[in-house]
Parts: sequence; C-alpha cells; structure tokens
Amino acid sequence: MECDVNEPVTKAFLAKDFKSDVKPIWCPGCGDFGVVAALERAFVHLGRPPEQIAVVSGIGCSSRLPAYTAAYGFHGVHGRALPFAIGLKTSRPDLEVIAVGGDGDGYSIGGNHFLHACRRNVDLLYIVMDNHVYGMTKGQPSPTTEPDWVTDIAPEGSGLHPINPLALAVAAGATYIGRGFAGDPNGLAKLIVDGIAWPGFSFIEVLSPCLTFRPEQKEWKRLVHPAGEGPFEDRARAAAALLSDDGFGLGLFFRGEPLVTPARPAATTTLDEIERRFAL
Repeated sequence: MECDVNEPVTKAFLAKDFKSDVKPIWCPGCGDFGVVAALERAFVHLGRPPEQIAVVSGIGCSSRLPAYTAAYGFHGVHGRALPFAIGLKTSRPDLEVIAVGGDGDGYSIGGNHFLHACRRNVDLLYIVMDNHVYGMTKGQPSPTTEPDWVTDIAPEGSGLHPINPLALAVAAGATYIGRGFAGDPNGLAKLIVDGIAWPGFSFIEVLSPCLTFRPEQKEWKRLVHPAGEGPFEDRARAAAALLSDDGFGLGLFFRGEPLVTPARPAATTTLDEIERRFAL
C-alpha cells in the first residue's frame, strides 16, 4: 500500500481527532514535534478511529509521545518499548500497534530487543527518533553519536564508532526499513502509512534534531536528500546501499520477504505426557 498525503482526505477523521489535550513539553525546535504531526496525518489516512490504534514507548524525550496523541498510549520502562508492543500485538492483533522511542532508549539498553524484534517479524511499526544524543539526561553520547563529538560529559568524545541501525535491521531480519526526517512530515507520514500497511516488522529511523544539546543539527535540513537506488527486495543489495549511505538519505531502503528458517517437525509428545514425566 502506498499513500499520497497531499490527496484530498475523504475519510471520517481529521488530524485534530488524533490530538490529545496534553501539551508537549519538548524544547522549542525539537524535531519530535514534526513526528507527532506526521503520525496525525498518517492516522487520518489509515481511516481507523483512535481507539483502534496503540502507541507504545520506553523512556526518554521522544518516549513522551504517546501522551500527545488521542490513540491508546503506553509509557513503559527504559528500553522495553518493543517487548510491550510485541505482547500487545500478539494478544490484540486487531489493533494497529506503533512503538516509538529514541536512539538511546532503542539502541542502547533496548538494543537487544531491537535485534530480536527484527528476527521475530511481528506485524508492527517501530519508529526511532534519532538525534545522536541522550537529551533527557543532559547530553551524553548515544550509540549513534559521532566519536569526536565533545560535550561536558564526554570532553574528549566517546571514541566509539556509531552503529548503523538500518544496516543492523537488514541483517537481523526486518522486512520494511526506511528513514525519514522530522522536518518533512508529509514524506514521513507516507513512510508511516506504508509501514503500518506492511505485513511484518517495519522500522523507520527518523532524523529528529535536538537543538538544545546539538544546535549544529539545524544543518540537517540542508544535508538530507532522497536516497539513491531502492527500495531493494534483496537484503545483500540493501545492506550494501546502507553501508555506503551517508546517514542522510531519506526514503525506503528495503521491503522484502522475512528470513526463512527450516520448518520444525510437529511435536510428537503431548503436554500431559511431559508433565507426567517430570512430576515429583
């Protein structure tokens, strides 16, 4: 499914139907405002009422997002947005489930959950608002921070090479992988709608500037550009494109089949037999 967010909307909902009464407390200029706007536009085009959508988050600046929509929201614990979202989707497959968070929440303490969510290919969307910094805890380097970025907390830089989340997602088994920009809510809304419609684990990285701790990220508006070739259906080609990408290419990089594992033989032992075997 593909959408054109500029088409006249004939559905029964407007963007205001998905706004909550809670006023965001993000800093002025925070990119996450653009992500909320993109989500509202995407929800309009989905044509489903707020009570059929659930937004799940972990901890961090971007993880406050569920409170700012009229959909069901769950503000979880640090790094655990994906386990909650997977549990919700498997128990309530009728809901559209969107997990959201930041680069610190999702790639550091939540990094292992990210890899295994890609492997499991549960039908949900994961949006990571990446600003290359821990904003809520006042400017520590995150897993995507440049090694030479200097801050009071890391006066000589982290010295660590940043991870490539999209390449990791390709290798781990995600089936829909793209990147958007908070300064282009229309383009981001299209990625979101198509990602929700995709029958598998969809991952969208959003470049979402933090002008409080990374004021130089104002330049991202000038640096972003459409991705080159793609989307690919071949994982090897997608991985090669992502490994050579400069980190500012926008669009859909991969959309394809899940990694296939050999079918396991059917169980020949019943639960009752197993319980009798181990009964004390």
